Amino acid sequence: MAAFRPIPEIIGGWWNFDHFTPTLAKFGSAINAIGTGIGNSFLIAIPGTLIPMFVATLAGYGFARFSFPMRDYLFLTVVMLMTIPQQMVAIPIFQIMLGLHLANTVLSLVILHSAWGLPWIVLFMRNFISALPKEVEEAAHVDGASDLKVFFKIVLPMALPALGAVAVLQFMWVWNDFFFAVILCPADVSCMPATVALIRTIGRFEFDPGLLAAGSLLVMLVPVVLYAVLQRYYIRGMIGWTIKG
Repeated sequence: MAAFRPIPEIIGGWWNFDHFTPTLAKFGSAINAIGTGIGNSFLIAIPGTLIPMFVATLAGYGFARFSFPMRDYLFLTVVMLMTIPQQMVAIPIFQIMLGLHLANTVLSLVILHSAWGLPWIVLFMRNFISALPKEVEEAAHVDGASDLKVFFKIVLPMALPALGAVAVLQFMWVWNDFFFAVILCPADVSCMPATVALIRTIGRFEFDPGLLAAGSLLVMLVPVVLYAVLQRYYIRGMIGWTIKG
């Protein structure tokens, strides 16, 4: 409610409705304060979702359908990468980005989130593709289709529910990221995502709870809309391979 009330009413207690005069002024101020950050979040989250989805789906298909030396050990290594905490690699990542002159750039966060999302997406897609029936793929191979053609024409359309679930989860994690964002883009407005820009609305000597609340609602709105749009794919993707398996 703080987002819809002026400061004098918030000071008196946002839960008090004796003098409730709703206003949208805080949303205009929030857009001015974090509008660039929201745009940066889109620039980070969209490629930070699509890149690992494409690479990890190919890798998941390889792990699910092909036999090659050290396959199981390599897959175990990929899974083990999921256990590495962010805090353990924060300083090395910052030093690498600094050495590559990528600190304080949108590209640094795109690269980071793309790499960070690969292990869990590989695991997810490998499990989903393993549960798909092989008969259709085998028939396509008999007709002379290559592995890539089978992947793009048969496996990928059948894996759309899983891709929808991956898109929702990965986008939300990238969009809501604060830890890596505040390390790689702490003060540069040109690359600062919405989560960092939102915190910077809290001044050293001044704090507007209505502005913070309005900004928080705007930042939350994007993943909520994405989930609403992809909800049926998300649900089918999350339960599909578990039921078939």
